[in-house]
Amino acid sequence: MIDDYLNDPQSRFATVAMTDTNGLLRSQMVSINALKSIVTNGMPMAPAQLALDPTDEMLHVPGVTDDNGDFHDGMLTIDRSTARKLPWSKPGHDLLVLSQFGDENADICPRAILSRVLERAQSMGITPFYGLEMEYTLFDETEATARAKGYRGLKTATLHKSHDLLAYQVLQSEWYEDVATMCDALGIRLAKMHEEIGGGFMECCVEAGSGMAPADQLVLLKNFLRILAMRQEKSVTFMPRWSEQADSQSMHLHVSLLDADGTPVFHDPDGDHQMSDTFRHFIGGLQKHVGDLSLMFLPTVNSYRRFAPGTFAPPALTWGYENRTTCFRVVGHSPSSIRVENRLAGSDVNPYLNVAATLAAGLDGIENKTAPLDEVVGAGFGLEGVPDYARSMPEAIERLRGSALADQWLGARFADCFAASRQSQLDAFSAKVPDVELERFFDLG
Repeated sequence: MIDDYLNDPQSRFATVAMTDTNGLLRSQMVSINALKSIVTNGMPMAPAQLALDPTDEMLHVPGVTDDNGDFHDGMLTIDRSTARKLPWSKPGHDLLVLSQFGDENADICPRAILSRVLERAQSMGITPFYGLEMEYTLFDETEATARAKGYRGLKTATLHKSHDLLAYQVLQSEWYEDVATMCDALGIRLAKMHEEIGGGFMECCVEAGSGMAPADQLVLLKNFLRILAMRQEKSVTFMPRWSEQADSQSMHLHVSLLDADGTPVFHDPDGDHQMSDTFRHFIGGLQKHVGDLSLMFLPTVNSYRRFAPGTFAPPALTWGYENRTTCFRVVGHSPSSIRVENRLAGSDVNPYLNVAATLAAGLDGIENKTAPLDEVVGAGFGLEGVPDYARSMPEAIERLRGSALADQWLGARFADCFAASRQSQLDAFSAKVPDVELERFFDLG
């Protein structure tokens, strides 16, 4: 597609995008002449882009935004296979291509980190096959009206909780159809959309696949859902919990593995639930390591509000067959369907880091033949003696900094820099005085 675009005399500009640590696409529109050079030589961009919060508050990243940082440009390498057309843009201005840092900044670049984990899986003779589910809430509010209301009393796109309710799905058929049309234009293989467990609460799923494609598509979907909403004078949020009355929003990841011949390795017709020993070791790795990688699944101060009592979030790092009260839910009963669903990540997670951390933990379990704990049968709440994820951001930061697995699979520099960036976010929020404190303590506290 890139070569055709370069050779088309009507082509004027193209957009080169990279994904920051929040999962937001940062991009530059470049001329067709500039693109000819970028395809071969790469494109300069400041790695400080990886130190930005969603509203461009600068976070602390060692060597990038600390006293040693000089805000130099790094070099992005484009992935030609990601070229696609931008919806709503005119011909000649509508090429989009994804990129990642290819120099020393690849150590802290989310897309590059997932690329390395996938390469390591291939060196083990394994091809991960995975798909992603993402929850969000749609509002009949613009960004401006939501801000004017102080983000309270917002009008959701539907009034009531409506899990899979046909009435609301048909009522919002224009939204669903516009999302599908947008995904067709972007090459996103949308598998499913439906109503979820709150007013305006929806879920959409990307088809399972291999390589970078499913994660790339989820990044695009997350960014362009927001753009579509803005174009229709609506808004969406991916906050794990945007109000005390809302349920929690997540990004679930379904994973299976194939061997070098394309044969599923999680299936054994003679095993319990038809699970192979390899599958059990993968789950053992998840139980052993995911807690120390909590920060990658729960990356913001809001992430931890998702686990308030009464919300539909995993209670611990347990596993069970077709059991949604566990974190690692085993699904399927045939070679092609059996898989594990990691239910820990919130909807604010970076898709690349969600996949990279899950695969790193599980593959390490395979390498070391890590046995899982016994499965949970029945409700998984209130269990004792089971592994747990970090319940607060300070704990998550500390556990990532102490994780040998993070150093070995994701890189010591990434673990140090990501933990430092989240610490600076935490410090900034810790200095704020929330409205609830004023309400409780101003008059009589």
